[in-house]
Amino acid sequence: MRLTKTGLYTIYLLLFVFLISGTILFNGCANNQKSSEDTFKPTGDTIADGKKLVAMYCTKCHAEVPADALNKDVWKFHTLPGMANYVKVSVYGTAYFKKPTDTGGVSLDNWNIIQGYYQKVAPASLPAATPPTPLINDWAGFTLRKPAEGQNTAYTSLIAVNQSTHKIYSSDLSTAKLNEWDSNLNSRSVAQLPSPGVDVNFIKDENGVDAAIVSSVGEYKPMDFPNGKLVKVRLNEKTEITVPTVIASELSRPVQSVAGDFNKDGQADWVICAQGKKKGAVYLLTQKADHSFAQSTIIDKTGAVQARVGDFNNDGWPDLMVLFGSGDEGLWLFLNDQKGGFTSRNLLRFPPVYGSTSFQLVDMNHDGKLDLVYTCGYNFHDSRIFKPYHGLYIFTNQGNWNFKQSYFYPINGCTKAIATDFDGDGDIDIATTALFADLKNKPNEGFIYFEQDKAMSFKPHAIPVNRYGRWMSMDTLSKPNGRPDIILGNFAIGMAIDPNLKPFWNVKLPLIVLENHNKK
Repeated sequence: MRLTKTGLYTIYLLLFVFLISGTILFNGCANNQKSSEDTFKPTGDTIADGKKLVAMYCTKCHAEVPADALNKDVWKFHTLPGMANYVKVSVYGTAYFKKPTDTGGVSLDNWNIIQGYYQKVAPASLPAATPPTPLINDWAGFTLRKPAEGQNTAYTSLIAVNQSTHKIYSSDLSTAKLNEWDSNLNSRSVAQLPSPGVDVNFIKDENGVDAAIVSSVGEYKPMDFPNGKLVKVRLNEKTEITVPTVIASELSRPVQSVAGDFNKDGQADWVICAQGKKKGAVYLLTQKADHSFAQSTIIDKTGAVQARVGDFNNDGWPDLMVLFGSGDEGLWLFLNDQKGGFTSRNLLRFPPVYGSTSFQLVDMNHDGKLDLVYTCGYNFHDSRIFKPYHGLYIFTNQGNWNFKQSYFYPINGCTKAIATDFDGDGDIDIATTALFADLKNKPNEGFIYFEQDKAMSFKPHAIPVNRYGRWMSMDTLSKPNGRPDIILGNFAIGMAIDPNLKPFWNVKLPLIVLENHNKK
């Protein structure tokens, strides 16, 4: 086939447009920053100028962090040095400079204005939060059961209950085993995982055999190293499985997986929250006819902590809701486009100091719409101070997944919430854990049971279990009377705000069970 001059011209023009478009794509952020620099004219008012510069630069990647969300020292010695690189400023200690390679971004003069703004506006210390209702120190209808102490320190990274067999499963950071607990709280090792398990789904496999799909996290602390895996473990074997079946590998810190038939072919697909640190994503594993999986990316975004599957727009196709807990924090809705992909919508955005940790969708006010029970409190980033905005939130659904905050209870380092009817009175109660609780001054906030006594009003019970462990993971055990027990996993040492605090709690109990005796 011969090309005419007109055809050649058309090809050259298309190539030119493609090259120009690529240049704009890769340099758009730098060009936008440069144009912002060109239009900004300082007035000499540090607060006014700083606020404008923060809005220009700091909101490009995440929701704005109010200056009073952190104290002066944290801004100066931790947060601003950590953020400088993102706006092309180099840092050595607390000194800033521009290297020849630091092109684009913010100028050094404007960066100094931003620093000055935070030093003027940020408080010297953050005020302690005042709870709307004082904690009640009692057992609230629960009693304690505990297994025998282990020989080593407990680093329980996973607690999960198989509701069909009523068996408890756990994993530990130090051994990376999957352990099974019977009704007498005796344990056996089911499998040697490739790395600690942090999430599990219980299924019947293609042969009808009980199995567990386990997220083996790889690196537990935030870092970008793709050694996490999603594995399958058969649960009815008599001996320990030393090599589980690998479903997906080379994942950066997979913290959760959820199942759904997203293409409606009768096969269960899997969504993986690969949290990472600076490199993470939400992946879709589409199951093929031979039970192998094809991996694709739903969103190339770090920080995913939890996902929920549901038909959120009532079109008959499963959708996805994902909470991101670092960087650009917030709740996103991914609607199934019925073509193998998703369209996304942001529902809520939180500043990156919140440390979002968990969410549940439950009808709290009995109006027929699912509301949002949300916790924030991950506190192992650079700003390791107690934050009065950490805690338990309820956002009521106003319709079409538009949320309005209707409840907040401050809890330092809140880690997880489970919302269900614990006392059998027909309304929804909530149980919370807090790994990063103020163990020195408020150790009883490590586990709180919120009893809903009237519409959207709660009695917070500080059940006295803080001397038995330091609680991170939690699940419930369903019972015929409809009032579930609560199982708490003990992550006894490490990842603490005050590393000098000596444990006053039992460091060798892997878990405890709170038996529910409520009779309402």
